[in-house]
Parts: sequence; C-alpha cells; structure tokens
Amino acid sequence: MSKNVKAVPTSDYFAVVEVVENYVAGLKVGDAKQVAKSFHKDATMYGFSAEGELLGGPISNLWTFMEQFGAAPNIIARNDIISITPTTAVVKVDMENDAAGNDYTDNHTLLKQDGKWLIIAKVFHTYQK
Repeated sequence: MSKNVKAVPTSDYFAVVEVVENYVAGLKVGDAKQVAKSFHKDATMYGFSAEGELLGGPISNLWTFMEQFGAAPNIIARNDIISITPTTAVVKVDMENDAAGNDYTDNHTLLKQDGKWLIIAKVFHTYQK
C-alpha cells in the first residue's frame, strides 16, 4: 500500500488566496506597489482585450494600465483555487468593474519559492460590455 500523506498543508491554500486577494485589494485602491507584492519580478501577462486583440508582455504592463486608469473602487472578484501542489497553484479570478469599467477572467499561475507564494503568470480574457 502506498503512503497516505497529505501533500499540501491547508496553510498553503490560505497563503495562495492571500496573494490573490492582495492583488485585487491593490487594484481596488489603485496601488501598483501593493499589487506588485503579489507578483514574481519576472512575471508575465498575456490575454485578450474586449475587441479580441492579443496583448502581452512583462507584468510591468499592468503597472502602466494602473497608472492610466487609476483605482477600481467598484471592483468585485471571486477567487477559486483550481489546482495546488506543494510548489505550484492555479487560481481563477472572476472580476467585474475594473478601473476601466471592464469585466475579466484572470488565470494566475503561482510558484512557491523559498517558502513564499507569488504569481508568475497572469493570463486574462476581457469581456465586451
């Protein structure tokens, strides 16, 4: 019989959710420095605009977006952990009313490095209004 061992402690689930909740909280107040704390320094961001245009590149593109549009005081989000292992996680973030007034679905891939969870990739879809 194989070992019956729990691979991922419950505390990791809480830590992953905390990282994503910090991202959303930073968007709400328009604080790029707060949002940056959720991302790995080498993170990337790719996805589709509401018009179907593929956008992408370094996560610094998100900081540019935040500078352009500011805070999103009416943003609401639902975060669901889709998958988690001892070192990786995928979180779906369903958002409405970002700073530009758009609705999104984000899929964040997180890595646990040196005991800390960070988003390494953000893949998004923007919905038409």
